[in-house]
Amino acid sequence: MKKVMVYGNGVSGKGAKKLLEHLGEEVILVDDKTAISSSEALKHLDDTKLFIKSPGIPYTKLVNEAKVKGIKIIDEIELAYNYIVDKSLPVKIIAITGTNGKSTTTAKISDMLNFAGYKATFAGNIGVSLAETILNNPTLDYIALELSSFQLENIENFKPYISMIINMGPDHIERYKSFDEYYDTKFNIQKEQDRNCYFIENIDDVEIEKRKSWIKTNKVTISKFNLADVYVKDEKIFFKDEYITDRENLSLKGIHNLENVLFMIATAKIIGIDNAKIKDFLSVATPLEHRTEEFFNYGKIKFINDSKATNVDSTRFALETNKNCILICGGYDKGVDLKPLAQLIKENNIKETYLIGVIAEKIKTLLLEIGYDEKKIFMLDNLEKTLLFLKEKLDKNIEEVVLLSPATSSYDQFNSFEHRGKVFKELVLKIFG
Repeated sequence: MKKVMVYGNGVSGKGAKKLLEHLGEEVILVDDKTAISSSEALKHLDDTKLFIKSPGIPYTKLVNEAKVKGIKIIDEIELAYNYIVDKSLPVKIIAITGTNGKSTTTAKISDMLNFAGYKATFAGNIGVSLAETILNNPTLDYIALELSSFQLENIENFKPYISMIINMGPDHIERYKSFDEYYDTKFNIQKEQDRNCYFIENIDDVEIEKRKSWIKTNKVTISKFNLADVYVKDEKIFFKDEYITDRENLSLKGIHNLENVLFMIATAKIIGIDNAKIKDFLSVATPLEHRTEEFFNYGKIKFINDSKATNVDSTRFALETNKNCILICGGYDKGVDLKPLAQLIKENNIKETYLIGVIAEKIKTLLLEIGYDEKKIFMLDNLEKTLLFLKEKLDKNIEEVVLLSPATSSYDQFNSFEHRGKVFKELVLKIFG
């Protein structure tokens, strides 16, 4: 009897393995650290009928050899979705992707649905596998499903009830041949949707609008600046001609969170949640950890953890909100253009810039090229050295903001942005607490 090969033993791989074993399949688990190696797995491909590739794994020799042998390659999202359809489970999928804001939107849509009385949860790229979620909760009404571009590469039948792309900006050039290929992959989220489904369209986003002709399902439009189905006018938010709430009543602050809120409202209106219930929820929704999270004060010095800022656009939001701050940034080299980051640092009058990680030298060079004062640049390699230096330098009686907003991934020094954020918070409490 042929087996199913699962490549990767992270969150996605573990979920896929659990679901497959629940279905009575024999699984070959491949992971170069915790299971059989990818080189050893090459010997088992002739006994493999289906190949589940974890999203973070690139197209290695093993994956390409599986392709050559004609083995079907899907990911855990497709596997779990097919299970939902085969078992006629009642759950509806609300699928969320984008370059920035997708985790907040995913988690808060789930919270909003529970607030309104539905049985809902979140899953996907936010840290919980879809496969394990549906196994543990087969009677859910909704799952808010965060999807990365990596998770959208190998889908075939996946058809969410509601899909949305929050925004699209340059990212992950280390994976794709071009940014257009990255944007096109994001659009896979809606490719199987039909007239019984919905796509929420951000008409403010240039890359989304370039591809809007690809959308074949029902559309609900949102905009922060222009007339749309969900829009902002005179600091009030409307759905068509219905007043929803004032901006000042939103508990999620900032222009980036306003965009997330518009997607939440659009989702609520599609589902049929009452306006009063929407307004009440938006007044109490709490931000997620590691997203411009103000977590500690040392005298008059405020510390902000924005470790989730894994690209330049995300750091842009933090810098525009915290002009003249002390910035800690840097990390893994994703191969993207860092000139916009240097420009943002200069334009927002960042008082001092502390560079960490493998891209530190690149950022320093770009800052010097545009005339940023070299005396404001500090190269201290990692978070602990940076914070120890700041402890000696800063006066707790003078107002300052110390902002960690790395503008890139964490993989050179940390396991994830969550790991980086937790270490930052622990070090701040240890050194300044």
